[in-house]
Amino acid sequence: MWKLGLTGSIATGKSTVLRMFAEMGVPVFSSDAAVHELYRGAAVAPVEALFPGVTSNGAIDRDELSKRVLGQPDKLKALESVVHPLVRERIAQFLRDAQSTGARLAIVDIPLLFEGGHDYGLDRVAVTAAAPETYRARALARPGMTVEKLEAILARQMPQDEKIKRADYVIYTDESLAQTRATVKAIVDVLTKNPKPIH
Repeated sequence: MWKLGLTGSIATGKSTVLRMFAEMGVPVFSSDAAVHELYRGAAVAPVEALFPGVTSNGAIDRDELSKRVLGQPDKLKALESVVHPLVRERIAQFLRDAQSTGARLAIVDIPLLFEGGHDYGLDRVAVTAAAPETYRARALARPGMTVEKLEAILARQMPQDEKIKRADYVIYTDESLAQTRATVKAIVDVLTKNPKPIH
């Protein structure tokens, strides 16, 4: 089974592209969705212990947590040391489950794939990309996003040009949805029709 990582800078269309893979019948995993789930479950106690008062109605208040860590690398590192291992466990389980169903291809969406430095055992990486003015405008249109917050997020992310250089596939999302879908389908076709080489 091919294991394809999906990454890209903020607001470059990862969620849209992940949905397109899913619509084509490919098993997909969203790290963001996993974090949302963890913030209502396994991560609540350890995150609350690190940042007292960020829990509301038994779940982590993401806006409050974001305020606590924004622009504070040490606090962010502490948070990641709790959350990232939990997400990695879920990714490993997802890949085992997908393999057991006989899937030819599985997609794992990991926003900070290159930045995190963790080896997930992926075979290929696809990067979503868009013109900087496009992804900035999309990001700033999100509820609660500010220029300051966006700059802090971008400062933690590898520059888009570098991600493109490291990618096996680049999916441009400032084209039409039909063009983006055609790129996604081409990747699915290439990987599902070619058996993964045995090392």
